[in-house]
Amino acid sequence: MSIYAIADLHLSFGTNKPMDIFGENWGNHWEKIKRDWLQKVNEEDLVLLPGDFSWAMYLKDTYDDFKYLNELPGKKILLKGNHDYWWTTLKSMRDYLKANNFLNIDFLYNNSYLYEDYIIAGTRGWQWSDSEEDYKLLRREMLRLELSIQDGIKNFGSDKKIIICTHYPPFNTTKNEELSYINMMKKYNVEKCIYGHLHGNSHKDAIQGNIEGIDFKLVSSDYTDFTLEKIY
Repeated sequence: MSIYAIADLHLSFGTNKPMDIFGENWGNHWEKIKRDWLQKVNEEDLVLLPGDFSWAMYLKDTYDDFKYLNELPGKKILLKGNHDYWWTTLKSMRDYLKANNFLNIDFLYNNSYLYEDYIIAGTRGWQWSDSEEDYKLLRREMLRLELSIQDGIKNFGSDKKIIICTHYPPFNTTKNEELSYINMMKKYNVEKCIYGHLHGNSHKDAIQGNIEGIDFKLVSSDYTDFTLEKIY
């Protein structure tokens, strides 16, 4: 069994938000994703989707996007992105999936998930700036990340390997130890972190590879040419 990842699907089956305005490579991007997905993923595999899944504004308008995802093989775990305005409470979203018989999808939201010997934890993250508001939001996301990791260790044991999902890149320019994602991940012996959010020219800002013992990987869909990255 394998773990795959892809972020920023930006689906819009239920709303008028064509992605090809951001570049020709986005033309019919959902077909490219589906074609690659079907070639790689088996029903027993896990697919991590760290943010920006749907352009829908409300949960009730996500039906066609979730239908697309539900019909693809594998178990899927979604994380909130900055454009997932439809995102509500964990209970409301799970109830919605259950009511529509979308049974191979779940959410990573102040919780954790176990897949074989891996704990999946994470949080949306936030961008760094010198504003007090961004500082507060980033600090909140750091707390959520730690709570997610602790939830996994409490429920599944401290002997499991940990994979972290964030939407925003888990790096910032501050020297504040309290706001260091890397220090937080090192504290809990995290092995791998995947993230999305970066598109187009922002790809050049991606930080990847092994940093202080943690493997970082950008999995934005346009960065991976709309193919899934195998994580394990």
